[in-house]
Amino acid sequence: MRVALFSDTYHPQVNGVARTLKRLTDHYEKRGIEYKVFIPDIQEKKEFYPNVHSFASFPFFFYPECRTAIANPKTIEKQLKDFSPTLIHVTTPLTMGLYGVRGAKKMNIPLVASYHTHFDLYLNYYKMMWVAPLLWKYMKWFYSQADRIFVPSMETKLHLENQGFTGLSIWSRGVDCQTYSPEKRSPELRGKFNKNKKYTLLYVGRLAPEKDLDTLEKTIKHLPQTLKDQVQWVIVGDGPMRNEFMEKTQQEDVLFTGYVTGNELAEVYASSDLFVFPSASETFGNVVLEAFASGLPAVVADRGGVTNIVEHNQTGRMAKAHQYPSFIHHIEEILNENLLNEMKRNALQMAEKQSWDCIFDQLITEFHEVSFFRNRNQMSG
Repeated sequence: MRVALFSDTYHPQVNGVARTLKRLTDHYEKRGIEYKVFIPDIQEKKEFYPNVHSFASFPFFFYPECRTAIANPKTIEKQLKDFSPTLIHVTTPLTMGLYGVRGAKKMNIPLVASYHTHFDLYLNYYKMMWVAPLLWKYMKWFYSQADRIFVPSMETKLHLENQGFTGLSIWSRGVDCQTYSPEKRSPELRGKFNKNKKYTLLYVGRLAPEKDLDTLEKTIKHLPQTLKDQVQWVIVGDGPMRNEFMEKTQQEDVLFTGYVTGNELAEVYASSDLFVFPSASETFGNVVLEAFASGLPAVVADRGGVTNIVEHNQTGRMAKAHQYPSFIHHIEEILNENLLNEMKRNALQMAEKQSWDCIFDQLITEFHEVSFFRNRNQMSG
């Protein structure tokens, strides 16, 4: 098998999709599968990555982390022919995805698509809901080109089925329990963070409207004073709302770290006590699994892909989406130490069952299935 992957984000970007796709291509190498990656030019510093073709691009107008590529289709066609893929995998409905669809049609080879972002839910946060009918019309046309569509969670599968999508299959997400582990807990880092506070509460993610930071800010502000005195908040990430969020919480005990990656991020997770993640627009929520692997239970919204990860009362709690009093209620109850310690154990046990190798091998098996049925139908046709 030779796979051509078309995406609008990839390593060294640090969002969940980019990290998942880098893990996938690492797994291809482990299994001896040849691949090429076609992406917009996303590198701030020019570095060479083997197997990667990049093209001039500009930020997508309402979500700058996604980039719109400008390329000569003939150039991509030649690069594809030189590589001769047996399957094309598109991960974006933006221009890179369109180049992938065109390539699959030109070469008459199987096409699979994976769905990673609820753009329709994002529209609400950017006050653009009037675009939704047009967006769905385009999304249905784009994804209908694929022989199979992979989604990260049952919640996302149902969301798309409600819009009339078919041919959906779940490609879940895993977590590396060697990278993220309670053993990475750092007394030095914890001392730096919590300034003699009893608990460190953590958020990891993009600082943008679609993550429902308004609910997080109100949760921080309105915690009961007795609990506030015991809590240090740590916010990991960056984005367009960082300055506004810092300003609104400047009177509170909140530490902003900016982007953190690798071992440093693992230490931040392991040196915290509870993960708080109000986003109601996730297709999955990789950061929640990373928190679990680090021994942190999570308080999350009761909407989106995170609902397929958190087991209420076992590995954390599901609060009512967009309602900060509900988040406060669950945080208060969990920080009863007996409950916190029990949930920490449960979260860790759940994470240990989520093997990336098994998940990627299942995806590769489905790629083979798609190729087999496509070839059989062509022969019978």
